[in-house]
Amino acid sequence: MSSTEPDALLGPADIRDLAAKLGVRPTKQRGQNFVIDANTVRRIVRTAEVRPDDVVVEVGPGLGSLTLALLEAADRVVAVEIDDTLAAALPATVQARMPERADRFALVHSDAMLVTELPGPAPTALVANLPYNVAVPVLLTMLERFPSIERTLVMVQSEVADRLAARPGNKVYGVPSVKANWYAEVKRAGAIGRNVFWPAPNVDSGLVSLVRRTEPLATKASRAEVFAVVDAAFAQRRKTLRAALSGWAGSAPAAEAALTAAGISPQARGESLTVEEFAAIAEHKPEESA
Repeated sequence: MSSTEPDALLGPADIRDLAAKLGVRPTKQRGQNFVIDANTVRRIVRTAEVRPDDVVVEVGPGLGSLTLALLEAADRVVAVEIDDTLAAALPATVQARMPERADRFALVHSDAMLVTELPGPAPTALVANLPYNVAVPVLLTMLERFPSIERTLVMVQSEVADRLAARPGNKVYGVPSVKANWYAEVKRAGAIGRNVFWPAPNVDSGLVSLVRRTEPLATKASRAEVFAVVDAAFAQRRKTLRAALSGWAGSAPAAEAALTAAGISPQARGESLTVEEFAAIAEHKPEESA
């Protein structure tokens, strides 16, 4: 949808004016860095492949830079904001800058980790500039609670982007990599420079694309059971799986039996396993400790 005026999006001066009016100072505690570049938010929307029929959920909209760009492209946008001042101001910003789309916007004033339902039709996409300190738990929680989300594009700290998109065998492959892969095909989708933010962070940012699996992972084990194996395997990532999973299985011999039954070497380490292999281990948890 491009019926909006070219200046409907927020530029650096608009962001600073809004912040000054609201008495907002971005806080480290909430990992707040506001995007001040209209080209960047439009690029994010393009990379996210937002469609005219999409219902997009955005977490941490801040002053509304990305929100307005999403409203240009999507059918509806639901923004989840924890900050009292920002949540109170955002509907007025949307009304002032994009009045013809204001009825397609909804605000949920809450902590994203506590949200269990959203107003209106089920979301089809998640697009967000996630606060760095809670990016992974928020992302995994949203994917778990809202299975209708087919496509996700999040901007996160570059190192977090690397971890989410890492493949088995990579030194940064770990819990976030495996859990994200339970839900989706995950890949890096670009880098974002520091100068498009206010204040400029002292780390680089990256975009991560997650396309939900059309068929859930083929396993008899539940998500919770598989994630328990993943957590145990990486809690002591330098240890062999026989040792690392001994607590989970009840003993090292029991762990070895489960690994062997799943067709995995007891001497392997967690960083070499795919999510499918973790699921196979979960399926062979010894009965007495199941």
